[in-house]
Amino acid sequence: MEGNTRKSDANSSSGNNNRGESVVYDYGRLKNSCGYCKSTGRTSIIHGSWADSITVDDYQDLLDRGWRRSGSLLYKPEMEKTCCPSYTIRLRASDFVPSKEQQRVSRRMQRFVDGALDVKKSVEAVEDPGICASACKEVSSLGTKETSSVTKKEKNMGDHITDYLSEQVDNVVWTCRESGQFPCSVQLPKASVKKVSQAKRKLLVEGAENLMYSSNIAFQIAATIRQAQSIAKDASQSAEDNPLPPKIIAEKLAASLDQLEKTNSLSIRACNGHINFYTAATQASSNKDSHIATISQESATRRKGCSLRNSSLHPKGKRRRLEIRLKRSSFDPEEFALYRRYQINVHNDSPDDISESSYRMFLVDTPLVPVQPSGDDRVPPCGFGSFHQQYVIDGYLVAVGVIDILPKCLSSKYLFWDPDFSFLSLGKYSALQEIGWVKENEVYCPSLQYYYLGYYIHSCSKMRYKAAYRPSELLCPLRYKWVPFEIAQPLLDKKSYVVLSDSVLLQNGESSQPLVSGNVMEVQDDDNSNDVLIDDDDK
Repeated sequence: MEGNTRKSDANSSSGNNNRGESVVYDYGRLKNSCGYCKSTGRTSIIHGSWADSITVDDYQDLLDRGWRRSGSLLYKPEMEKTCCPSYTIRLRASDFVPSKEQQRVSRRMQRFVDGALDVKKSVEAVEDPGICASACKEVSSLGTKETSSVTKKEKNMGDHITDYLSEQVDNVVWTCRESGQFPCSVQLPKASVKKVSQAKRKLLVEGAENLMYSSNIAFQIAATIRQAQSIAKDASQSAEDNPLPPKIIAEKLAASLDQLEKTNSLSIRACNGHINFYTAATQASSNKDSHIATISQESATRRKGCSLRNSSLHPKGKRRRLEIRLKRSSFDPEEFALYRRYQINVHNDSPDDISESSYRMFLVDTPLVPVQPSGDDRVPPCGFGSFHQQYVIDGYLVAVGVIDILPKCLSSKYLFWDPDFSFLSLGKYSALQEIGWVKENEVYCPSLQYYYLGYYIHSCSKMRYKAAYRPSELLCPLRYKWVPFEIAQPLLDKKSYVVLSDSVLLQNGESSQPLVSGNVMEVQDDDNSNDVLIDDDDK
């Protein structure tokens, strides 16, 4: 693909004088379908450039003009034309005031590390996603218990299996909540999976003879969210007008239980808001429950060596060791394995769509020219560039934050984590740690004061969580001035694209003058720019 080549000597505008050369190829306009509003057309419009190399000073300047990077692709939304305008959001780390929820996240992690958090129901020896070892052991132990009453034995087996399935649904609900698919501010109900009686199966549609268990949790979640949103509206708070219906919620949960389906030879389907668990048609009725127990026993045996998540090996009261390691961006097989697991279980990606090459392009490759520590107050002890921040508990990798450390900020790019540790709210915890890192390193590098959270998209409820880190600022898309979020929020409530600084001046009765950008490597768009369509895989 041809484009204009732009080079820039990095005589730092921030005064760091990190010498080097930026080599960037202008791609022009790129269009794609939007992953935020799920539009059917190619409504997401950005201006893209490919960077062979770029200095940290130049990239800092680009961030402050609304640009971001994905691997070596530099991109900036065309704010007036794209379907979901994206505003750069940042906060000054020294001004950060944690909310009660954020404080709870920190305390929960501390209790977990201290061994004071009861994790028996939350974390067990789990290797396959969505399987709870303690429940597996309880179910599998049923085969060894002798009882004089066959009826009592079958009843006990049924109770244990429904408890086991209920816990698996709870785990999936928690994961959906942590990933933003359900509101994080709403306390969701516990799932209850019940056995379907033979008499009821006869009354259902053809094929229901293999229906063994069912849950109506989707109806309870929908009602809870609807009630919470109704209260928020009465309190004049922002709330979603169209909560998810039970049918959609059930479909989300059933899709996330695919690993449970494979492991236990169950067929899990959403049906009119219910989550139904079926057995194979060829399986004898008397062996249905025992088959699940047998599979669970085999799975528990395979997972015997997973010591970290086995609460019997980490009894309450025993301390764990949490390490946060900062390393230069490079390919790590252990990180890639964790990334695959995260994408499959949290975002429901197909394993076939997650390749090592796509992972490298997205989260490993970087055009940033690394800067080594200089021994003075111009560069922090770790240097500048692209990094992976690993979160390791007792030697086990549980999360990786992909970040850029620049002359003025730590820019958070992506985070992936072990789904079995979702109860620790690792997304929130890592953000708090990154803010704390900026505070600590401002002592060594006074220019490094800010934490950039990427793009804030007011029209997308999943992206609004970024405003919970206060006090934050949004970048005006035209004047490139920073506007406090509490001032920008009511403006964005009315319109998705706003020239924030102009609106603030008009509210104050002042006039605005056009802002001429200074020394910045800015790619300007014009009517003759390339209008390139890119496929989902390319994005």
